[in-house]
Amino acid sequence: MLYHLSLAADDPRHVAGVIAELWGGRAFPFPPVIAGSWIAMAGDERRTAIEFYPSGTELREAPGDADAYGLLTGVPRHGPTHAAIGTPLDAEAVFAIAGREGWPAKYRRRGDIFGVIELWIEGCQMIEVLTPEMQREYRDGLTVGNWQRYLEVAGLAAG
Repeated sequence: MLYHLSLAADDPRHVAGVIAELWGGRAFPFPPVIAGSWIAMAGDERRTAIEFYPSGTELREAPGDADAYGLLTGVPRHGPTHAAIGTPLDAEAVFAIAGREGWPAKYRRRGDIFGVIELWIEGCQMIEVLTPEMQREYRDGLTVGNWQRYLEVAGLAAG
């Protein structure tokens, strides 16, 4: 079960605010790792959150008995990390937010199992936004048993 993750953003405060809006939650400064970071909190029963660090931040292991820390290195903005998040909003509202922000967004089907709205934060970081209907499709379709059957039909070995 996922509780939180961290992503990079050019404007962490703004991005955290938009994600909090999609959730009906709140955004706050998040200084523990690196200055300029913000956190979007859903306010749900799991305490779901996404931490947004300034673009170019790397997480590094601290020596000894100390917490990991952030270091600005200027790493490129695009990467493979993404998240699927739920929203209580309908697709029209999600597209309206994306349009207001100037962020690309489009509806896509994932393997004819469930739909998502690909929302490209600042044009470079993908978040899959799932409306309540899409969340139902996801929960109903993406089960361990269904995935195993999918791999069997595709002729791929399942572990």
